[in-house]
Amino acid sequence: MKEKLTLVFAILGILILLFILIPLANLILSAVFNTQIFIQNLTDEVVLESILLSFFCAFLATVIAFIFGVPLAYLLARKNFYGKTIIEGMIDVPVVVPHTVAGIALLSVFGTHGLIGQFSFIRFVDALPGIILAMLFVSIPFIINYSREGFENVDVRLENAARTLGASPFYVFLKISFPLAFRNIFVGAVMTWARAISEFGAIIIIAYYPMVATTIIYDKFLTAGLYVSQAVAAILLIFCLIVFILLRFLIRKKK
Repeated sequence: MKEKLTLVFAILGILILLFILIPLANLILSAVFNTQIFIQNLTDEVVLESILLSFFCAFLATVIAFIFGVPLAYLLARKNFYGKTIIEGMIDVPVVVPHTVAGIALLSVFGTHGLIGQFSFIRFVDALPGIILAMLFVSIPFIINYSREGFENVDVRLENAARTLGASPFYVFLKISFPLAFRNIFVGAVMTWARAISEFGAIIIIAYYPMVATTIIYDKFLTAGLYVSQAVAAILLIFCLIVFILLRFLIRKKK
């Protein structure tokens, strides 16, 4: 009976893996075998610049998420206070909100006539800050949740022992809590970056230009058809897979 259950679970697992693998593999193979279009886009400066722009903006969004998200994660892991459950729920809202809705919400606040945008000296509409803002909004829950889990796994007795020996709270955080939770924080940062680079819906609402990779794929699909957009999508996917595999290797090495 146990072996039959294992077999059923294995089959279900294989099916879901095939569901993920087949479309991605088909995308890459279809694009690569259409050699002329693939090489044409691979050497297209506009396409390459859009991919580099995606990587750059996603990196900046991850850095900002790290600066603001990790301290909040530590606070949620270590302190109990009124409204904590509400805050934890609010953190997950960007994950469940449709991203076009997120884009409209951001535009309403940071747009030219928005609540903050009308007074801001920073331009968000069709500008890099708008792209970074959209990426940050949809991806920041990952680093907060992963970091919080990491801090929760750190034995609080280690922190208390350090404080009884005269260490300041910041020193305890920097030398004990952060290093012990680093793997979770790093995984959270990787997931934040990956989610940011894949964002599309919120970006096209607030900053269609300059075009990031996901925007140019959509633009190519509308203007040049499936095969051209397929080639650009495959190029982005290959670049992302290379970076993601390298980062996963670093995670395993640190473990």
